[in-house]
Amino acid sequence: MVLSLTQTVLAVASGSFVGFALGLVGGGGSILAVPLLIYVVGVQDPHVAIGTSAVAVALNAMANLTVHAHAGNVKWRCATVFAVAGVAGAFLGSTLGKMMDGQKLLALFASLMMVVGALMLRDRARTGDTGVRLSRENLPYLLGLGLAAGAVSGFFGIGGGFLIVPALTLATGMQMLNAIGSSLLSVTAFGLTTAGNYAWSGLVDWPLAGLFVTGGLVGGLLGARSARSLADRKGALTTVFAVLIFAVALYMLVRSLNLI
Repeated sequence: MVLSLTQTVLAVASGSFVGFALGLVGGGGSILAVPLLIYVVGVQDPHVAIGTSAVAVALNAMANLTVHAHAGNVKWRCATVFAVAGVAGAFLGSTLGKMMDGQKLLALFASLMMVVGALMLRDRARTGDTGVRLSRENLPYLLGLGLAAGAVSGFFGIGGGFLIVPALTLATGMQMLNAIGSSLLSVTAFGLTTAGNYAWSGLVDWPLAGLFVTGGLVGGLLGARSARSLADRKGALTTVFAVLIFAVALYMLVRSLNLI
């Protein structure tokens, strides 16, 4: 699509908001990328919005993966097995997503957002095993859950961290910090797979993706800085953000079902 000056500004601002949300409260922020592209920037085709957001999600996750890897938070063998299985699921899921009617896809997307909002309200302060390794016992769980998480991620064009993190802890028993760091390898891989599949069908707006990513980088830095100064209020911030996700989901559901 040919972007007007207003749409260009809105694209950068929307990307900044998503990046800020991710930096401030962590997982769940990227779920707003698709509704922002459709209802704020003005992307008409839901499939283009999904394909374009997948690019932004993948690049954002790649940047965060570097940070967590440097800090030693990534369990590489477990993360790699999960990601490889998930790539197959992401390709299948994104292929099915392209075949579905755009408005029906948005209605399902809105339902998924409500699930994300509910999961964000849960207490994530869990303990786990810091010495987790890839083994014969956890290999089948990593493969199965990776395939399932990848399929959902690809179908909706989302990062899927809200699914991947608990799936990794369920499969291996690793502690939350390791699961968050390790999940970013899968988010990157799933996003690239989905973006590639949509791009093959001409459903990625590359200039728009560039603007969204640029805004996301700036917003992410601001969000990370704010998170440090507001660390003692993170629970309240997460609650507010979850409520925002619920509100956007309801709006999407009403619009996609032509109730207004």
